[in-house]
Amino acid sequence: MNNRTVTLTAGPLLLRRWRRDDIPALLAAYEDPAMRHWLRTQVPDADEAERWMTVQDEGWESGRRFSFAVTDTAREGELVGHLALNRVPGAGSAEAGYWTAASARGRGVAPRALGALTDWAFAAFAEDGLRRLDLLHAVGNEASCRVAEKSGFAPAEFVPAQPPRYPLGGHRHSRRAPLSAAEERRAGCAGTSGGPATRR
Repeated sequence: MNNRTVTLTAGPLLLRRWRRDDIPALLAAYEDPAMRHWLRTQVPDADEAERWMTVQDEGWESGRRFSFAVTDTAREGELVGHLALNRVPGAGSAEAGYWTAASARGRGVAPRALGALTDWAFAAFAEDGLRRLDLLHAVGNEASCRVAEKSGFAPAEFVPAQPPRYPLGGHRHSRRAPLSAAEERRAGCAGTSGGPATRR
């Protein structure tokens, strides 16, 4: 699979690489007070937007960060959000991140897009050992907590604050890769319905 040309779909949502002509919509999205409050990275002007785009491009080239502009094909390609997968090649876990544009909230954008990203990540990097995806959000961000749980990311742990980079504590949610056919067979033979598996 050529990961540099990936596009994903979830109903009318199209997830594709960011482009320079997305900058006006990116800047408009970052005018939202909620994004200014919850997101560590800020994009206040055109120069910062250009730097942000460069970071996204470098992530794809390095194979360590795969970021997608989320657009709505039913609304003339409106930019409705952002998703990113951060990973270290060969690592068993990776981290997903996202935001939803203010105008698109309440339309189920984040869970659908996150589901598409999750399915792709587990399929694309299974042979590289990816078995778990994490999603972190700051304490108090109840909307992100709901998105995580709707998307199958179970609560995993409380993460203490680490100032100055992470001034607030947070929650880590995790989702495990689906079992392969061989793993399902092994799990099915692990024990009886009467109790836990026993070692011989």
